[in-house]
Amino acid sequence: MKSGRWLLWGALLLLTAALLSVLVFLAAEYELSRDQAQLEEDVATVAGDIRSALLRNVQTLQSLHSVAPSPNAWNAPASELLQTHREMMRLEWRDAALQPLSVRVSPFTPGVFDFLGREQAQPEVVQACEAARRASGPAYSASYFWPMRDGKGLELIEMCLPVAFAGKPQGMLVVTYALSGILTELINRDLMRGRGLSFNEADGTRLAIFSAIPANRRNLRAQTVLDLPGHTLILQLESPRRARGLFPNVLTAVVGLLSLALLVVLFLLGRDIRRRQRAEQDLANALAFRKAMEDSLVTGLRARDMSGRITYVNPAFCQMVGRRADELIGSGPPAPWWPPELVDEYQHRQEVRLAGRYFPREGFESVFQRPDGTRFPVLIIEAPLIDAQGEQTGYMSAILDLTEQRRIEDLNRATFERLQATARLATVGEMASLISHELNQPLAAIASYASGMLNVLRDPGVGSLSPEDQRHAIERIAEQAERAGRVIKSVADFVRRRDTEREAVPPASLIDSIYPLVALQAKKQGVRLQIDIDPNCPPVLCDRTMIEQVLLNLTRNGIQAMPMGDPPAGSGLRVLGIRVARASPEPALSPGRAGPAWVSFAVTDHGQGLSPEVAQRLFTPYFTTKADGMGLGLSLCRTVVEQHGGALTHQPAEPRGTTFRFSLPVTPI
Repeated sequence: MKSGRWLLWGALLLLTAALLSVLVFLAAEYELSRDQAQLEEDVATVAGDIRSALLRNVQTLQSLHSVAPSPNAWNAPASELLQTHREMMRLEWRDAALQPLSVRVSPFTPGVFDFLGREQAQPEVVQACEAARRASGPAYSASYFWPMRDGKGLELIEMCLPVAFAGKPQGMLVVTYALSGILTELINRDLMRGRGLSFNEADGTRLAIFSAIPANRRNLRAQTVLDLPGHTLILQLESPRRARGLFPNVLTAVVGLLSLALLVVLFLLGRDIRRRQRAEQDLANALAFRKAMEDSLVTGLRARDMSGRITYVNPAFCQMVGRRADELIGSGPPAPWWPPELVDEYQHRQEVRLAGRYFPREGFESVFQRPDGTRFPVLIIEAPLIDAQGEQTGYMSAILDLTEQRRIEDLNRATFERLQATARLATVGEMASLISHELNQPLAAIASYASGMLNVLRDPGVGSLSPEDQRHAIERIAEQAERAGRVIKSVADFVRRRDTEREAVPPASLIDSIYPLVALQAKKQGVRLQIDIDPNCPPVLCDRTMIEQVLLNLTRNGIQAMPMGDPPAGSGLRVLGIRVARASPEPALSPGRAGPAWVSFAVTDHGQGLSPEVAQRLFTPYFTTKADGMGLGLSLCRTVVEQHGGALTHQPAEPRGTTFRFSLPVTPI
């Protein structure tokens, strides 16, 4: 296996050396073609830069004339323009006959036309301006050589631009460019490092040079045509050749065969490497997964050999017993975490368990001790440790710290006991609140009847009552006392959430039972009662006492919502309406029921109504808008109605006030 791998490696090295030799030649040719392509791209970029710069100059001249339409105003900005554009040698404003109106000369080359007069270049100016007049745009003349003093000279070119103001022709702007200035000022000089750039004629004669490199037949050259309106220039870029010599031609077949042989060897070698890497990666992943899993566990893990010595512990176990891994690995019984007085017991238990090799599935509880003397309960679950050959090499233990579990159990036990006591106190408080709230009305009625009787007995001259009236008053007192007893019983059953005894009660009987109390309170407040009971209403199935209390609460709230003076006595709104009629079942509460199987009770007052804030919290326990209210009435009313299967709702009344409505089920036939 190893010899075969070495042969593959040797073949790979030989093929790689041969392939590299071929690739050197191909790389040299590729570098040459790439350099030539890059050079051609760069010369095209330089030509584009020059063309764009010249176009920007034309736009600048047009804007210059638009802001300075007169020669006097034109002189200052023209001079400023020449200071920022060194490629311009001279700037002239000529009339339609090409006579100068204003002339500005570049401050950088003031003596260009000192040796020969400007009139010597008149043919080129005329040529450019005639072409510009025909094209109605900028035009360039042919380049020409202009001699200077001391045997020097420049290659110049004229550009003529027609100008107009307010739609009227204003003559021509003539710009004299130096080709060397164009190369110097209008190109990206970073591209010219180590290269030569020049303007050439078609026969290769150089007109202007920006930079030059030593002449060499190995230099790379690239040319492009710079098309200007009226004239064309040839731009040439030279660069030294980077290739170092030439290699003989190499047949494509040799490269193909070498590449194919290399691919085969690489495939065979790669397959072997992939197998090994896959096996190593799987092993590394398994080890990393096991390590991450063991390190993340809160359960302590401990491995021991057949003699009971520790061979492995995870971080959770070390943290549990308060010792480092290097202190634990290799140690045997007695363990350092055993309490001193329990060492003999634990030693005997371990010997018995390991000798019989019996490990209960549910584990066993024990007590460990940390170095600081702290003791804590643990649950130990052990199992045999089997190696890859299926032989037992030791024992694996999982240890759970039960300290938190014991604490939570004690806390839950104490919390449950407190909740039971609190629930009993809450029930007692709720019953007391309900009884005190619901007994107010029958006790108030008893007190009222008793006060009337006492007034008659104390002062017979004030008014006389017949025996029948006296008997009637005493019967009313007895009824209200009996009613108070029923209230106490119903409230107690309600608080205990027991099923109350329901009976078939005619709706009119419910109204008649509360009428004396409602009428008495309405008379005191100056409110007129308006009762409308549908004679066709069937009996309802309800707890009579609790429903009477609901009606009493709603009517009392309605009367209190209309205090004296609001609404005014003459408005006709000081009326409390009680309406009883048949109603259809509410779909949300009685799905599937069809037909008029419910009776609706509505209590309407004409008070100020409910604000949105009050309406939102109206049925919240202990929420009240009254100074002496307890906030339990409407909450209890809704609970009672919902226990009967209905719902207590409210809505605005017209023209003002509020209507409270609830439904009770009809007694089944």
